[in-house]
Amino acid sequence: MRDSGQIAVLGVTGYSGLELAQLLLRHPSAKSVVFYVRDTQGAKCLSELFPRFRGWGNAPVRELPGGRSVDAIAAGSSGTAFLATPHEASAMLAIELLGAGLRVVDLSGAYRFKDADTYHSWYQAPTLHKQHLAEAVYGLPELYSTVQSENPLSEARLVANPGCYATSVILALRPLTQAGWLAAGSSVVADCKSGASGAGKEPRKDLHFVEVDENFKAYNLFSHRHTPEILQHTGLLAEQLTFSTHLLPISRGILSTIYATLGEKRNLEEVATLFRQFYAGRQMVRISAEGTLPELQHVTHTNFCDLGFALDASGRRLIVVSCLDNLGKGAAGQAVQNWNHMLGIEEHTGLR
Repeated sequence: MRDSGQIAVLGVTGYSGLELAQLLLRHPSAKSVVFYVRDTQGAKCLSELFPRFRGWGNAPVRELPGGRSVDAIAAGSSGTAFLATPHEASAMLAIELLGAGLRVVDLSGAYRFKDADTYHSWYQAPTLHKQHLAEAVYGLPELYSTVQSENPLSEARLVANPGCYATSVILALRPLTQAGWLAAGSSVVADCKSGASGAGKEPRKDLHFVEVDENFKAYNLFSHRHTPEILQHTGLLAEQLTFSTHLLPISRGILSTIYATLGEKRNLEEVATLFRQFYAGRQMVRISAEGTLPELQHVTHTNFCDLGFALDASGRRLIVVSCLDNLGKGAAGQAVQNWNHMLGIEEHTGLR
């Protein structure tokens, strides 16, 4: 196990940042955590900003002032910096933090793509950080770290945390695409629903309580930023994927219903066996028993992704249901899972 050093969390005021704080302050390997925010409002410790943390210890809060921020963090001998900051801020902060010798786990979308043009096209943001895209490891441990041997996450200096929708869809599809089970040239529909916290904490009229409560709507059809992640890590072509996103009148959780056509006739036992073998030893992915399907109430406030299946009488039309907490396995929990790999400890440490 590597020494965790002092941990710096930049951007604790958003939903993912708060979830991250809660996980790290309970983590057995997180001996010292310092939180950096743009405006401390005179607070010296986290509980002064967020009363929910009263009695958790005096986790210090410090100002994050422009260009001097990285010098202050590096001076504290931090081992790892978590970035729960907007994409453009993360892009530049990560470069400075890496230069100061820190390891970085970025919860934004800044480093999720190897190709700068993909980032620029989908995020409509400058690519001043493009020289560092190649070294980022995509932080989906179930795909990019092995239980027994090779583990890119353990040596990574920069980990790009996946998007929440992308995590739910990729985990549901990758066993099928890797095994070559999908019918050649067939289309896949990923119909996804998320709680309102997935839209972030910035005030917006369409996220007011009276707009969300007792309502249900689709948004960002054919333009959601998690689309290229799904394509990149499932191997699907753009014309094969229909990815739709919807806003549920709940605070947290994602339920993705994925419709696929298999190339050969299968039965449910064969499908379940494929997924169980693919995720063997990965404790954060749970395969539902035959005849049952995942539900949001079983994954919220956890780092689990639950997968379940239904197959029609032909044995070729398959539905995969994928459930996770967008703030847990879809964000902060996955960031901690990645950090556990970077430390060389059990990936579920502090997550259950």
